[in-house]
Amino acid sequence: TGKMGLLAGPELSLLLLSPLKVPFFASYYGDHMVLQKKPSGAVVWGHGDLGAVVTVTLSGAGGLIIMEKTAHVKGPSGTWTTLLDPMNAGGPYALTAEQGRENVTLRDIYFGDVWLCSGQSNMAMTVLQVANASQELAAATRYPYVRIFAAAPSRSDVELQDLERIDLPWSIPTAENLGHGNFTYFSAVCWLFGRSLYEALGSPIGLVEVAWGGTPIEAWSSRRVLQACGLPKDMGSISPHQHLSGPQTPSVLWNAMIHPLLNMTLRGVVWYQGEANAFLNTDQYNCTFPALIADWRRAFHAGSAGQTEPLLPFGFVQLSTYRRRSVDDSFARLRWHQTADLGVVPNARMPSTFMAVAMDLGDEHSPYGSIHPRDKQNVAYRLLLGARAVVYGDKDLVFQGPYPTRAILEVTRGLLNVTYSQELICRQRDMQAFEASPCRWLPAPVVAVGFRTVTLALSGCGTLLLGLRYAWAQWPCEYQACPLYNPQGLPAPPFLAGGLSLAAAVQLCQ
Repeated sequence: TGKMGLLAGPELSLLLLSPLKVPFFASYYGDHMVLQKKPSGAVVWGHGDLGAVVTVTLSGAGGLIIMEKTAHVKGPSGTWTTLLDPMNAGGPYALTAEQGRENVTLRDIYFGDVWLCSGQSNMAMTVLQVANASQELAAATRYPYVRIFAAAPSRSDVELQDLERIDLPWSIPTAENLGHGNFTYFSAVCWLFGRSLYEALGSPIGLVEVAWGGTPIEAWSSRRVLQACGLPKDMGSISPHQHLSGPQTPSVLWNAMIHPLLNMTLRGVVWYQGEANAFLNTDQYNCTFPALIADWRRAFHAGSAGQTEPLLPFGFVQLSTYRRRSVDDSFARLRWHQTADLGVVPNARMPSTFMAVAMDLGDEHSPYGSIHPRDKQNVAYRLLLGARAVVYGDKDLVFQGPYPTRAILEVTRGLLNVTYSQELICRQRDMQAFEASPCRWLPAPVVAVGFRTVTLALSGCGTLLLGLRYAWAQWPCEYQACPLYNPQGLPAPPFLAGGLSLAAAVQLCQ
């Protein structure tokens, strides 16, 4: 049952042989945990005897009682729930649940920002596997106020109330638990993002890893998402693909790994997933991804009694690279669909989101395969910039690369002048990263790069320019050597624009 998540070890599991007589906290509460700080209140819940009254007490130094709440154990689930008053960042505190003469106390509790990290194998890659792993692991002890928790991979055909298994209970980071093993725990992207966030904010950070390699978005989606995007509920598992090693059945990870967490008050989500969907339902991702974000937001808001904000901030990593010489464009299409086909975020279909572009971080010699690049530090840094700007309100921070705002065609000279939103730094002039489509996709060589403009040479077979695209490939460029960046070192993201008239300037994006 879900209750077993709390009981680690044979000596404790024996308690389940007799009827439950004490108020157990739900599986993901524990010593060393971080609860969401103000302005939100943290939801606390657990299991008890039907009809019993549970008293929840938060106490500080010397046992000083900060607050006391009561809750009734309700059927048929046999659970109790209470909402703590909003608390300032800090700690340590003790949290006690008492039923009759029995009680359980959790210690070394802090209040801070809680972030959920989810996705597939690039999220599951541990600190042990990344570039400069030994230095990263050695630095772990410098961050005792960044606390980590990892749910174990689990699937279910029905929505579970509590986690069935836990890989890493709430812990203070060490080299051992950050480098436990390959693709187990703890997530390098999650850790590096959370650690950087702590350095920026100075208050405790709680990181919750819920990831499983080789899994498509459909497995992480509720039935509501599948229905909204016209996907059948009974897709079942597709034929196994070499990169789809995890469960592919719709909703099974939502049921077992996300639904049990819905009572948790969160500050934000970080998502690294999509490689699997380059092989499965690729062109539905422009629906399934925005629909998943909206659905998770509604579910976490409702589950936390309104404490997780309705527009729960949602950061994600745009896909990196795969198969350098492949002529397939599934990764390129998936990158585009990750933005709901609008190129940059936040946008109208994906408000309160932020994105780390990663197509210039390819790693052909990664021992884990080129689909698993080892540079997760730059991924985390780009996520951090997005979080600081979109979530924490740093309005002056540049958090994304340059994006085209208009294109003007010089018909007589056969040139297209593309204007960008930011100053451009050209790192690679000779690459054929731009392609134009007068009748089919043809290279559009870069003639000149100005302060904010790129001039392209056009050739072709018609009087109408049907489309323009940039970095539309499985492997668009070498490591940190895409053609265009801004002065802050952020790459221009890929784009696809259609219906360009030869006669006029047109807007490529809003």
